[in-house]
This record gives sequence, C-alpha cells and structure tokens, in this order.
Amino acid sequence: MSEETKKKVGQLIRDARKSKGLTQKELGEKLGVVGVTISDYETGRQNLTLDTLDKIAEALGVKAKITFE
Repeated sequence: MSEETKKKVGQLIRDARKSKGLTQKELGEKLGVVGVTISDYETGRQNLTLDTLDKIAEALGVKAKITFE
C-alpha cells in the first residue's frame, strides 16, 4: 500500500472514530489492541490488512467501501 493511501485510509478511520466520540484507547479496546496501534493506523505508520479494516469498520458501526481510481 502506498504511503499516500495509508494516510488517506488512516484519516478516514480517525474521522469515523471521532464522529463516534471514541478515543484511540476506546477503539483499541474494542479491537483488542492498544491505543498506540490505532494511532499507527490513523497516521499510516502501520499497514492494515483487509481483515483489520473490516474489524475497525465493524467496531465503528460503519461499512468499508473500497473504490479504485
């Protein structure tokens, strides 16, 4: 995954998390990871698998929609 894509996906995760009123720690608890891991996803420092992205979307009560440009 390109750095640009990781950052875009991370920003979408951050926006969805904040719209649900969750902290990184709270989202991490829902996923069984520490808050630093959520921070790494949101800033693009850590790669996401599709399975992880699906779990994040489920924890946030949103659907992951993937498009190609």
